[in-house]
Amino acid sequence: MIAIIDYGMGNLGSVRNMLRRIGADAHITADPELLGRADKLILPGVGSFDEGMRSLRACPFLPLVQRRVLEERVPVLGICLGMQLFARGSEEGGLPGLGWLPADVLRLRPRPGLPVPHMGWNLLEPAPLQAPLQTLLRDLPADARFYFAHSYRLACDDAADVAAWTRYGEDFPAVVSRGNLLGTQFHPEKSLNAGMKVLNNFAAL
Repeated sequence: MIAIIDYGMGNLGSVRNMLRRIGADAHITADPELLGRADKLILPGVGSFDEGMRSLRACPFLPLVQRRVLEERVPVLGICLGMQLFARGSEEGGLPGLGWLPADVLRLRPRPGLPVPHMGWNLLEPAPLQAPLQTLLRDLPADARFYFAHSYRLACDDAADVAAWTRYGEDFPAVVSRGNLLGTQFHPEKSLNAGMKVLNNFAAL
């Protein structure tokens, strides 16, 4: 069972609907009982970093989720802002992040012809992959395109945590992997067949 963490932010229904289309048992939940027995977790996110962290910190289930991720090593997929919340903090705000991933969140730099926010479809440039992401990205064609909508990017301390890059004036991590931590800067739930394949691979982990 996949638990989509309901902390009041993100395209929760769209993620659940895409997972159910591929036959996955997925539930939007803030119920500690479901979060405590889920095989996998998804942390979606749309909005600002500080708003996301305030919403998470206000949830009584956060210590349970922390234990499941950090001690029980349950696979967790962060989507867009959800992935950024894995980091230590962000230039977007002043609150500390979850600190699960040794990384910071930096603002994308506007460039001529490349406005911020970055919104649209882009290709991935795979990096040397770790085993979990070889599964997550398995069977994706080289020309698969994914939908991005963001103004900030992740900056990882260790480049080995980056499984795929995207270029928008500068290279930034599109997919990250560190142990049981998986993240996509793009929105798989908005990325049509390519996004469905990513979620299907995550469900099959």
